[in-house]
Amino acid sequence: MNLKTVKDTYRRYAKVYDLIFGAALDAGRKAAIRAMHCATDERILEVGVGTGISLPMYPHDVQIVGIDISAEMLDVAHKRVADQKLHHVESLRVMDAEQMDFPDQSFDKVIAMYVASVVPHPERLISEMRRVCKPDGELILVNHFRSSHRVINGVEAILRPFAGWIGFTPDVELSQFVADNGLDVIDIRDTDFLGHWKLIRCRNNILPTQTTATPPSFQHTSRQAA
Repeated sequence: MNLKTVKDTYRRYAKVYDLIFGAALDAGRKAAIRAMHCATDERILEVGVGTGISLPMYPHDVQIVGIDISAEMLDVAHKRVADQKLHHVESLRVMDAEQMDFPDQSFDKVIAMYVASVVPHPERLISEMRRVCKPDGELILVNHFRSSHRVINGVEAILRPFAGWIGFTPDVELSQFVADNGLDVIDIRDTDFLGHWKLIRCRNNILPTQTTATPPSFQHTSRQAA
């Protein structure tokens, strides 16, 4: 995956994204926003906001800023905000998630749904999410990770060379992802019955320069997110 590939892929998806990925991924979006426990007047950044399909799901007493690398996807999001009068959306901006323009500690919470396996350098994504989030704020991620099922794992390995075409890396390994990024995990849970998609909720209390020798401990509940 590289930045040009990502832009090209989501330029193709822009007009049909909601049709293809709307209902299919809605459970993860709803679970993630519930897990955020949004409080009145919190300022929240959604990284990879895309067509803005999740924007109506947020409480209307928070402020939402959305960024995405695809101008075409954001065109759809702007129309959604206008048509549905989503006044809690502060702004939508074309921006590289690995090099954000926001000052440090700009947001109470930062969420990235279906993004970690799309960006070229996931570690830079996590570092930037940490930087722009307030200390002891929260980072929320929803993503597909490598399956423990041998057959599905084999399919993921076959698909890996086609990551640029399908739009995401299909075999990111969960425990390695947590360890490599030094995530201080509060909770990990499945968002679908088969466990293909995971919700990771983290505290933002580790500096980006810190590393961990072993993966932090966490409770992994396999039940579907309520």
